[in-house]
Amino acid sequence: MRTVALSALAALLFVQGCVSTEDQAATAATAAPTAAVDARTGATPVPQAPNAAQKQLMGYSDGATVLSGVEVTLPTINARSGVIYSQHATAQGLVQLKMHLLIPQSAEPKPALIFFPGGGFTSADLDRYFLFRTALAERGFVVATAEYRVVPNQFPSLLEDGKAAVRYLRYHAQDLGIDPNRIGIFGDSAGGYMAQIVGTTNGETKYDRGDYTEVSSDVQAVCSIYGISDLLSIGEGYSDDIVAVHQSPAVTEALLLNGPAFNTFSGASVGANQKLAHEASAINHVDPSDPPMLLMHGSADTLVSPWQSAHMYEKMKAAGVDVNYVVVEGAPHGGPMWNQAPVINVVADFFTEKLGAQ
Repeated sequence: MRTVALSALAALLFVQGCVSTEDQAATAATAAPTAAVDARTGATPVPQAPNAAQKQLMGYSDGATVLSGVEVTLPTINARSGVIYSQHATAQGLVQLKMHLLIPQSAEPKPALIFFPGGGFTSADLDRYFLFRTALAERGFVVATAEYRVVPNQFPSLLEDGKAAVRYLRYHAQDLGIDPNRIGIFGDSAGGYMAQIVGTTNGETKYDRGDYTEVSSDVQAVCSIYGISDLLSIGEGYSDDIVAVHQSPAVTEALLLNGPAFNTFSGASVGANQKLAHEASAINHVDPSDPPMLLMHGSADTLVSPWQSAHMYEKMKAAGVDVNYVVVEGAPHGGPMWNQAPVINVVADFFTEKLGAQ
């Protein structure tokens, strides 16, 4: 399996004085330069005292060191921040939803990924999963991060936002160097919910609202990282106390469906409206036409039951969908285990297989 390249920022080296005496400098100058070994990345060229030929390089000045043997293994990646992909007029003003982009530079159209950040349906922080997203951009994907409306906004507002993000990329594909026929989505936790619900509603155009509705919001691959598939059973397998929390009218999935208690409305649990809870759960939209999906969940998750991914996998497999399920042993809900190379490589290899390389 290919290993994840370190990001360009992490690979920069700060080198202080390579030569301590004139004798050492003279010896190094007559010898062929050797590449030092960096403990993190293996054999990595570092600045060395120059040999006689290198002292003739244009721009050389006495006392300078020379970095040679640099190979182009990482793409040049440009970032675009604060791109407004959708907006909504409300009684309080105009809500503008933003997207951040990482765009590898190349002449060929590239597959694109949209990351939906998790946040318990109460936030959608665009700065999350930075290392993960950068690693995918280094593999040749255009990687967008899209915020979406959260509580107190109610379903299906966030689903409409997810589809609007897909349409924005597809409509602007030529400007962004994207192949419009190769768009994947992924997310963690509530963002994993977003990835699942956007993917399993391919072709359900009633959720296409806003701009660019002349283009499709369908996606070609989905990855859900410790995501939610069924709003009615997020606490399955946990203690009675945790199950009771998920039956409360104050829990965030209940607010997503019913809104907060206000005026004469005292609030309602997630199960109070079974029809709406059914519609808002990706597991109930599964059919044989769904795009390929990768489900990942930690066995030590104490916030979103791993059974969420297990049941989704079973439902999709029974429907004949191309689905993979990876249990990350000992992984909790979030945390540093999810930003390690073995995990990132599973996701990168999945999208490379399903969407193709650059």
